[in-house]
Amino acid sequence: MSARDTTANLPDEQRIVMTSVGLTSPNGNDFESLRESLLAGRSGVQPYEIRYVGQTLAGICDFPATEYQSRKDARRGTRAGSVGIWAANEAIRRSGLDWQNVDKSQVGVYIGVTEHGNVETENEIYLIKGFDYDTSVWSHHHNPRTVANNPAGEVALNLGVTGPHYTIGAACAAGNAGIIQGAQMLRLGECDLAIAGGVSESIHTFGIFASFKSQGALATHEDPTKACRPFDVDRNGIVVSEGACIYLLERLSDAKKRGAEILAEVVSYAINTDATDFVLPNPERQAQCIELALKRAGLNASDIDIVSTHATGTNSGDAQECQALRTVFANCPNTFFNNTKSFIGHAMGAAGALELAGNLPSFQDRVCHATINLDNLDPECALDGLVINEPRQLDQVTYILNNSFGMLGINSVVIVRPV
Repeated sequence: MSARDTTANLPDEQRIVMTSVGLTSPNGNDFESLRESLLAGRSGVQPYEIRYVGQTLAGICDFPATEYQSRKDARRGTRAGSVGIWAANEAIRRSGLDWQNVDKSQVGVYIGVTEHGNVETENEIYLIKGFDYDTSVWSHHHNPRTVANNPAGEVALNLGVTGPHYTIGAACAAGNAGIIQGAQMLRLGECDLAIAGGVSESIHTFGIFASFKSQGALATHEDPTKACRPFDVDRNGIVVSEGACIYLLERLSDAKKRGAEILAEVVSYAINTDATDFVLPNPERQAQCIELALKRAGLNASDIDIVSTHATGTNSGDAQECQALRTVFANCPNTFFNNTKSFIGHAMGAAGALELAGNLPSFQDRVCHATINLDNLDPECALDGLVINEPRQLDQVTYILNNSFGMLGINSVVIVRPV
């Protein structure tokens, strides 16, 4: 732990820790499977066909939804709800909590999303088209499916949580934003246990594929496993993925009291805004967001061992993030950089939370997983310490910094360490 780390001096009641994680991803439905695939260099991207767009590529989750949900509830609800319910229940199952005796009024649910409701609206319009647009066949489930709080609300309903719940719209910074919100609410005393992270049902809306395609930002490759290639000269866009990653967050004092296993401590975080463009990122603002998170923790850039990059495989976004990273991490020879999207594609609202989960085991094994599909490094994306194609054994891993950025210029950073 850095001697400069001011957060270590906080009382245990103000220190927030991750005591469990549940997830579903294109590379597995648990923490261990995701990590194993990252160390093995295995991509989960596969061919995918969606109406109006046709054959494309995607990261698809395959999990037993009815393990925690009845078929009726799954039909009535949403895919975002289902992936969130699976991940939240898995997090609780793995946590060691006596869930039946937890005071549900002191539990909060904070779920980040990139977008929500597009899938359900597209499906209803597709349906009524076959009835000459007769709105009498429009589902009465449409409204509860599409309200903005739905993903968090479905989790709360499923788990019987009666404390606060809401969904956080933060574009592709949403996974980090969910974690940040959970930590803040615990520190404010608004809850005693936070179910926090991000979800994505994005592959089920043709609109997101059509929009990226019209921008020339939808990845293509004859080999689906090589389609997502951040930092590579031949990168040609985003692979859209679905997924969920939910953490249980607790105050360190409560976690100690129940003897919980602690995955990591949330050391610091920051969110800011570019305020310059709808889509194009601003490297100056990204650098400021990273620097703010470091400043709040009393850390120097050189204290960070692993930076989990946001890079999506787009021509502009990757280079601009690297510009920000070179600004902050100049002269940091012991800081290493990797990218998880190269394995699973862009899981949108779940991306930040999933990418952090893929790196957390580095605290134990001191291995930084690689960025795969990086065959021809773009000079504009050159970073000292970029881990390319093969994992790298490090001398130590004490601090991991997780970048997650989104449209409309939202930037987020989370820094974690072991306890």
